[in-house]
Amino acid sequence: MAVVHTSEIKLTVGLDENRVPEELKWSAQDGGINEEDAKAMMLSVWDSKHRESLKIDLWTKDMPVDEMKIFFHQTLMTMADTFMKATQDEKMTATMKDFCDYFAEKLELDKM
Repeated sequence: MAVVHTSEIKLTVGLDENRVPEELKWSAQDGGINEEDAKAMMLSVWDSKHRESLKIDLWTKDMPVDEMKIFFHQTLMTMADTFMKATQDEKMTATMKDFCDYFAEKLELDKM
């Protein structure tokens, strides 16, 4: 199949004099997102040639630790959902979600 449409997702990182992120902005024109602020991001891409995951993890220096914990929990939950959609492996998805529950319990996220 030939590519009939392309879509661009843009990330802009504003750095301070020490190259520490001050601001993160993202745009996804097809999704109606234009220069929206963010405090943290995680991006993973699969390099099929080398059979490895490449990643970029960034957060602004004013990202609160309590919000980072929630961000991680929600990201882990989303990864479990994505794993299920990609593999249809219900048993491992349930195991991943059990870990997410454990993670939230240990961080006392329900008290935040």
